[in-house]
Amino acid sequence: TQLAAGTAPQLVFDQATYKPYMITDLSPYLDEPNPFVKNNKKWLSVFRSEYYGPTNPQSLDANGNFFMIPFNLVAVGVYYNENAFAKAHVKAPIATFQDLLTACHQLKAAGYTPFAENNSNIGTSWTETSIFNQLAAGDGLYKELNKYAVHGVPGSNPSLLEEDYARALALGTLNASRYPAEAETLKLMKEFFDSCATPNWSGITGLSGSVVGLRQFAPGRAAMAWGVDFGFGALGGVHFKVSSMPFPTVTTATTSLSHNFPAEFGNSTGGTSYMIPSTTKGKKLEAAIRFLQYVSSPNIQPWLDGTGGVPAVNVAKAPSSTGGFTAGAWAKTPLVGAGPSLPPTVAALTAYEDYLLGDKSLGSEESYLQGLWLQGAAYGIANDNWPSQPWMSRIPKS
Repeated sequence: TQLAAGTAPQLVFDQATYKPYMITDLSPYLDEPNPFVKNNKKWLSVFRSEYYGPTNPQSLDANGNFFMIPFNLVAVGVYYNENAFAKAHVKAPIATFQDLLTACHQLKAAGYTPFAENNSNIGTSWTETSIFNQLAAGDGLYKELNKYAVHGVPGSNPSLLEEDYARALALGTLNASRYPAEAETLKLMKEFFDSCATPNWSGITGLSGSVVGLRQFAPGRAAMAWGVDFGFGALGGVHFKVSSMPFPTVTTATTSLSHNFPAEFGNSTGGTSYMIPSTTKGKKLEAAIRFLQYVSSPNIQPWLDGTGGVPAVNVAKAPSSTGGFTAGAWAKTPLVGAGPSLPPTVAALTAYEDYLLGDKSLGSEESYLQGLWLQGAAYGIANDNWPSQPWMSRIPKS
């Protein structure tokens, strides 16, 4: 509201809704030196290019301009209680999904809830994303659907885009009711929630966007929890040692649909990032730019160490507390990700809850998801300024 009215302060959190004209284009400033980085000739060169740069769609607005500066990267993974693992004789990191199910049995026997879950969207969506990406990327969906570069331009991208999925849905190449990897993802999600998750998880209100089930994990009742890197700051007062690891890999020991494709989740911008309103001028604009230069320099290190944040710049280091979130294949950008987008009015919990609780059959869930995927595609076509394509007419308008 403040952006639209022209009354916003000099810095605005980048998750605020905006139109490109409301935001200062940072591109010319990124071509200049960052005065807080020794011998730097171009501010943009300070950033880790795989996560922030001209070929990364998350870095650019609809006009192709740099619109925000990231203070850190979002790195997702599993926090675990080292004391609980030792008591239950569980070895970390847990390598495979089958090992995870075994570990859940051992942790229950030792008196722990294996995996903290609640009715937040992120615990559901991160589980789905990890499993679906492994199965779908392993069976070649990325190569089959990868048709667009950034902003819907024909080409290729390191991971599938909304346009790729929308095209596949329009042409019938992808259908939740006929895609085996989707059905298997749903089955494995249910097995995970039935075997490992907090009892009655759907009735527990999620209070933290940084550690799922924080009220179960922090007191030591649950042995594992989904979390983000900067969520480590919420665990500063716990009475046990906290470590981190990736979500395990689904192998052929669990399902014949696995291709032993390693678990990926990737780091990305989307954590703490700020924009400058276009109404910011003169000395205030200079000060805002100077501040954003300061936080994209070695000066960000104390903040990263205190929060567990993973740096967006190559002149700072990730703290050891969240090292498991940046380990090996897990840190790679997922080829497939979570699959087609859901419409913005439907949360991940809503999409999967009834099936995970046993109140909806697998077939009904697949049909329901197909409908949501089509609605998500219709929303993208109508609202995301994609270049017009012939297949768009085949997506029912939502």
